[in-house]
Amino acid sequence: MPGTPFAVVHLDVPPVTSGLAVGSLVAGITSILVSILVFCFGAVGGGANGAWAAGAFAMLGSLTGAGAVVAGLLGMRQIRRPAPPPAVRFAGRGLAIAGISGGGAGLVLSLLGLGMALLLALT
Repeated sequence: MPGTPFAVVHLDVPPVTSGLAVGSLVAGITSILVSILVFCFGAVGGGANGAWAAGAFAMLGSLTGAGAVVAGLLGMRQIRRPAPPPAVRFAGRGLAIAGISGGGAGLVLSLLGLGMALLLALT
């Protein structure tokens, strides 16, 4: 092909959705759903048993939330990285941003739900 280095044809490779961005979104949604369980067990659980259950689910919600934030940031870095024409480009910036925000929201909601459960257990 004239005009290309060494007369080699570079095929146009369509961008691929980043797996890290998709995983971040799934973990962020999971974190938000688990934080709802933290609120439910904290409010309805009654006493120390509800606080223990809320604490266990708060740990799960905070771990998935932190994982979503880390995976989203790594996915953003992977998407932002420049790639020469024959290499695979990654897409999914919006998925990564949604995963980061969902993971952060789930993390905060889990901690708030744990605080509420402890407050209700002490009263």
